[in-house]
Amino acid sequence: MLPAMRPASLKPNPMQTAALFDLDGVLVDTESQYTRFWASIAQRDFPHDPDFAVRIKGHTLTQIYAAYYPERPERQAEIAAELLQFEQHMSYPLIEGALNFVAQLRAQGIPTAIVTSSNHDKMQCLLKDHPDFPQRFDRIFTAEDALRSKPAPDCYLAAARHFGLEASSCFVFEDSLNGLRAAQASQATVIGLTTSHPAAIISPYCCYTMPHFGSFTVERMLSLKATGNN
Repeated sequence: MLPAMRPASLKPNPMQTAALFDLDGVLVDTESQYTRFWASIAQRDFPHDPDFAVRIKGHTLTQIYAAYYPERPERQAEIAAELLQFEQHMSYPLIEGALNFVAQLRAQGIPTAIVTSSNHDKMQCLLKDHPDFPQRFDRIFTAEDALRSKPAPDCYLAAARHFGLEASSCFVFEDSLNGLRAAQASQATVIGLTTSHPAAIISPYCCYTMPHFGSFTVERMLSLKATGNN
C-alpha cells in the first residue's frame, strides 16, 4: 500500500485547476533504463525487430502481453518477474526542476497528482529512492486506479474528478505517445516533455514542449490555458 496522503479535496483551490503528472520521463528520468530492459527482452524474443523497445514506450504490461504474448502466459509471468527485479535495482533520478516546480504549484494552492500506468509494485521500488513523494503530491494514481489504460483518457478524467474539476480545466504533463493521446482525449491542456520522443513527434498532441522543468514557471503554465492544444 502507498502511504496515506492528505485529502486534496479539503484544500482550497483558488485557481480551480490542477496539475497532473505522468511519472517515468516526466518526474523521474528512467526511460533510457526501460529501453535497455526491453531491448534485452527483444534480443531473446524478437531478434529481428530492432524497434521493439521504442515502439512499446508508454504501453502497460497488459497491453504488451496482449500484442506480443497473447497465448504465452508462462512467458508473461517470466517477463513480469524479470521486470520487477529490474525495477528493484534501477535508479530513479529526478527530471531537472521537477520537484521545485511541484513545490511552486502547491505554494500557490494548485493541487498536484501523479497519474501513472505503473503498478503498486513499481511504486514501492520508487519510494525506496524517494520516500517523500507521497508528501510532495496530493494524490498518486497507479495502474490499479484506472478502468482503461492510456491512451484511454480514464486516468486523467478520474484524477480531475478527484479534485472536483473537469479535465478541461487541468494541466497534464506527459512524454509518451500513449500518455499524450490520453491527456489530449481528456481535453486537458497538455504539456509534453521531450524525454522519450523529439518535439517534432509529440507536438501534435500538446500545446507546449520542453526538455525539463528547469526554467518553467507556474505563470508560464497558466498562460498556456488560452493557447489550447494543437
